[in-house]
Amino acid sequence: MSFVTSQDGTRIAYDSIGSGPAVIVIGGGPVDRTAESPLATLLSEHFTVYSYDRRGRGETVDTAPYSVDREFDDLQALITQAGGSAMVYGTSGGGMIAIQAAARGLPITKLALWEVPYIQPGTREPVPADYRDQQYALRAEGRFGDMMELFMVKAVLMPAEFVEGMKAAPVWEAMAAGASCLAYDADVAADFALPCEVLKSITIPTVVIDGATTPWITAAAEAIADALPDAHRTTLHGQPHNVDAAAIAPAVAEFFGSNR
Repeated sequence: MSFVTSQDGTRIAYDSIGSGPAVIVIGGGPVDRTAESPLATLLSEHFTVYSYDRRGRGETVDTAPYSVDREFDDLQALITQAGGSAMVYGTSGGGMIAIQAAARGLPITKLALWEVPYIQPGTREPVPADYRDQQYALRAEGRFGDMMELFMVKAVLMPAEFVEGMKAAPVWEAMAAGASCLAYDADVAADFALPCEVLKSITIPTVVIDGATTPWITAAAEAIADALPDAHRTTLHGQPHNVDAAAIAPAVAEFFGSNR
């Protein structure tokens, strides 16, 4: 583990592995950088891969107050550490960070996006309008398990009865311990609407990947690809949202290593 200092002085924890062109991995949800370690290991055969703890996760200090703008400062610090430019892979909510970063002009040369959870009208039940406020209210009360439940039921659309079963399992406590950052993810996602104008402004080559197992996410992938000026589409049929690193690594490596 190493650290890089962001613009506001926050120390961002990261791992780097491999050699070759720089690739930065942006995770999503309430997990730390270790969640993407299997993918980083596979990509390291061709690239120098950086995976990092976003604010509120793992070994990165959670500097208050939170601002979405700091997410881009953190990513810029990693890009500078990587040599001044990098290719970026964003998974799930991490893909939202990657998209906004590219639109802001960070020195990103290529993008790979896995199942970014924008919501197309009519494809699913919408996230409650006060979802973000609910997450912050629960956070203020230290009710991290309830934050996780709200995320799973209202954002992910996991059946409530299934979540009740998860809450009885020993792993629930560990999952809930990292859930405070879900409030930050709610800030990043805003109303979960597809940012069409933002996407239209991104001219770098981008591959948009899904697993075709969740219809509303596939609809989002199609819409993202339609809006991007230089989009490439790939579907890993049968892969769930928690994609297998061995399944997605070849698609990402092929795209990042190509002349497209």
